Formats: sequence, C-alpha cells, structure tokens
Amino acid sequence: MNKYQNVLKDPAPMVAVNNLGDSSVDLIVSPWVKTSDYWPTRRDLIQKIKESYDKNNITIPFPQRDVHSFKE
Repeated sequence: MNKYQNVLKDPAPMVAVNNLGDSSVDLIVSPWVKTSDYWPTRRDLIQKIKESYDKNNITIPFPQRDVHSFKE
C-alpha cells in the first residue's frame, strides 16, 4: 500500500484476517488517509485488489445451494 500517495505512513496500514466464514476468508484492509481522500482511495484499492485476485487466479467464493424439484 505504500505506493499509493494518498495512504498515510502513520499510522501504518493494516491488513488482517477478520473471520473465517463458511465460504470465505474475510479480510480487513485499513489504510489511513485524509478524510477528503477516503472514497477515491477506497474505490481504487478495491479495484486494484480485485484485479490482483483475477491476475493470480484467486476466485471469490459465494454461497451456493442445490435445489432439487420432485414431481409427485
């Protein structure tokens, strides 16, 4: 995250596992920015994270359900 000029060096950014869900590993990504930079930086980081996942063949799991229909 240190290559993003909007991200402040102090306090240091944090990336941590928040939860191990049924179909997910929930991460917390918490860089500190000036209030005015919050939304643009948030959108940019989310896009960059998703692009990095795609580039590295990391898929985002989603809950699935099989439904079987029987005719009586």
